[in-house]
Amino acid sequence: MGIPRPVLVTTTALAVAVLLAPVPAAARTGPQPAPGSAPGGSGPDPVRDTGATDSALSRAPLTATRNALTAPAHTSHRTDGYPRKTVLTAPPADPADKSLKLGLVPYHAIAPQLNELQKLSDRVSVEIAGRSTTGRELYLVTVTAPESDREAREQERMRERIENAPAAAARDTRIKKAYKTPVFINNNIHGNEWEGTDAALRLIEELAKAKDAETVSLLAKNRIYLNVTANPDGRVAGTRANANGFDLNRDFITATQPESRAIRRIAIDKQPAVMLDLHGYVNGTLIEPTTPPHGENYEYDLFLKNAYANALGMEKAVNGLGYTPEKDGVRPVEIPFRDSAEGWDDWPPIFTPQYMPFQGAVASHTIEFPMRVNGSSYENLPVAELRRRSAINTEIAGATMRATLDFTRTNRDQVIADQIETFRRGAAGEAQRPVSEETVPGVPGIGPEDVYTTTFPRAYVIPAGAGQRSGVAAGRLVDHLVANDVRVQRAVLPFRLGGKVYPAGSYVVDMRQPKRGIANVMLAAGRDISADVSAMYDISGWSLGLLWGASVDRVEHGDPRIVGRPVAAAAPTGYVAPWGDLKLRLDDPKELAALNSLLGQGISVRRTGDGAAIVPGSARKAAAVAADRYGVVFTSTRDRGVAPLKRTRVAAAVTSGEQFALREMGFDVVPVSTAVLNAGFDWTSADALFVSTGLNWSALTPAARDAFTASGAGYVGIGAAGAAFGNQAGLISATAVEGNGDANGVVRVVNAGGALTGGAPGHTFVYSPVWFTGLGDGVRVDQRYATGNPLVSGHWRALADGTGGPAAASGGAAVVSRGSAVLIGTEPLFRDHPKGSFALVARALLTR
Repeated sequence: MGIPRPVLVTTTALAVAVLLAPVPAAARTGPQPAPGSAPGGSGPDPVRDTGATDSALSRAPLTATRNALTAPAHTSHRTDGYPRKTVLTAPPADPADKSLKLGLVPYHAIAPQLNELQKLSDRVSVEIAGRSTTGRELYLVTVTAPESDREAREQERMRERIENAPAAAARDTRIKKAYKTPVFINNNIHGNEWEGTDAALRLIEELAKAKDAETVSLLAKNRIYLNVTANPDGRVAGTRANANGFDLNRDFITATQPESRAIRRIAIDKQPAVMLDLHGYVNGTLIEPTTPPHGENYEYDLFLKNAYANALGMEKAVNGLGYTPEKDGVRPVEIPFRDSAEGWDDWPPIFTPQYMPFQGAVASHTIEFPMRVNGSSYENLPVAELRRRSAINTEIAGATMRATLDFTRTNRDQVIADQIETFRRGAAGEAQRPVSEETVPGVPGIGPEDVYTTTFPRAYVIPAGAGQRSGVAAGRLVDHLVANDVRVQRAVLPFRLGGKVYPAGSYVVDMRQPKRGIANVMLAAGRDISADVSAMYDISGWSLGLLWGASVDRVEHGDPRIVGRPVAAAAPTGYVAPWGDLKLRLDDPKELAALNSLLGQGISVRRTGDGAAIVPGSARKAAAVAADRYGVVFTSTRDRGVAPLKRTRVAAAVTSGEQFALREMGFDVVPVSTAVLNAGFDWTSADALFVSTGLNWSALTPAARDAFTASGAGYVGIGAAGAAFGNQAGLISATAVEGNGDANGVVRVVNAGGALTGGAPGHTFVYSPVWFTGLGDGVRVDQRYATGNPLVSGHWRALADGTGGPAAASGGAAVVSRGSAVLIGTEPLFRDHPKGSFALVARALLTR
């Protein structure tokens, strides 16, 4: 076993320690479980998952990466009536489907069931919302009363009016009378948290068959959308992650995977006002809303009153099933906002229910049903016990769904009015309303610890023209904003804004728009919340404005009305100079992909001293193809370069996110581990070794060590594990100092320039930050943490003994190198997110 990398969520032990620490007097308290209750549960409080997918050695095949990178987001936006009958093709039966052991519906049986349900009732429609990484279909079921084509078009007109003209929508009597409230139920996004799917199938059948007046009224005034399984690959394999090793419920700010992009499209097209996301396993059943800190970009007063009221209804329904700790091992429901002080927050927009409010949800919840059936329980418990537990979970999941439908039916007018008000505030540029007992009556326990608001700027500008670091990065950022339904304009003429003149072609995001929250999430620097809470459930900083490599200007005042055009897609950025040899900057993943494409064609390329690539003019035709495909720029140059660049084949002991990022940049990647190297790895198939996890020098056999040393392969190490291997192998001499293992966020850095960090951005991402001291002879510092407090946004505290904090890292070496060995103390490829830092790793691999 290699030296373990800190997992990407805090370990259970630490979470328990936090939750068992002395509770402040203002903290909320709730019912405690009976001693010895809940066998198989995960404890009385929300505890972080210790099996963080991205910390495991990645084994995802290249085909899965290619599918994820090339699969388009689902863009079908139909306005025909309901029902919409789709005859689904059932996949071949798979006896290895992990659902079968639990007595649950295997993936291959879902399509036949849905086909029968469509035949059973004109209330049930099925559409294909997208495909998984391996190509499995994602089934979106709509349950509603039949609608003619004209009625469906009217529903769409009202939906668009709510978003695009919210002030008028608030006065629209037709909306108040006839608009069908959209409710979205998302299931099985973690593949080994199965039971939401089975509860959804039961609910669809019940609603299809029911004849009572209450159901008829429900379906006449609501549309119920169910994503039957959001992660079919994980469901079949019994894994939390999808086939690329990604935790899809961490992917909603970056949207790297086709499954999360499909959910994003559902959110935009259907505009759900109420949403559930079904998970496991926390005993008792956990029902959000959450503990502080609360996302500062939400209209949280509108959200909290609905989310808390719905949570109470779900609690009553679940507890009303009659399960007890003594009889069944099932504890009473927990509502973190009411029952816990901290540790289960809604700060990052990476989770499905935390993303949905930015698309109009005024109540969205993670539901964690109680009885653990995955992990060691799946492997070790008798089948009968597993099926008992999964049956309980299915029933509890169903109870939360039915209670949510009842809440929506009962509170339809309020829910729609609050969705309209969310969009109206954004369009009007009004200030947020801090939560209090006055602004959110009926929700007990609101205190200063719950107040998180922000000040929105008047606009953001993504400049065009000379001096911008990367046009391709700007294009990526603009396309991502548009994909998230953010309104962007491109200037036709030069303009002045915020005291600065911008050239034509610059992009403007006017922050007086309905979905200003998600725009600010992506473009703002974020906030340092280290002093606000002692620990976070997951990451705390994510700014695309600072991490994606594009220049972004925040404009506080001024009128952003320009002579411009709405953007449906960023303007093309590819260009090839018509004469001379060609220079390609290597600052962006797409520029690296273009380079690797050229190298793969056998084109001779040289590198410059500051990390660019020189392509001979004779390869102009191939460069034109790359410029068109990747949107990159080849300028003319007289620079001859300092050394040849060769295609690098990478032996990688890395996380899933890191492997995905390497392949995104066009590198050939071969996963390795201590066992693989000891088995006699053929080093002629690799030019460099990249280590962040799963590889331990001291555990290698003498033969494996000699083979690596003799190979002359370059070396790149990430974090403490990567540094330990590099030092023990004698490649570089540097002491890795580990900071707080929970620290994460956006940090300022200072670059030394040269082949590794020439032109690199001044910000990067850290998780469990590392810095280097005791540098040996010939070791160069290529990047340092900024002096003072390097943390811009996120959560980074010193440890109890005063060490490991940002003050200790101040000015410390973040990246060091010696010859062809490079050590990196930051997380430049984290979850395929900080695009602006990808080139650091790529240049390190290429410069060998």
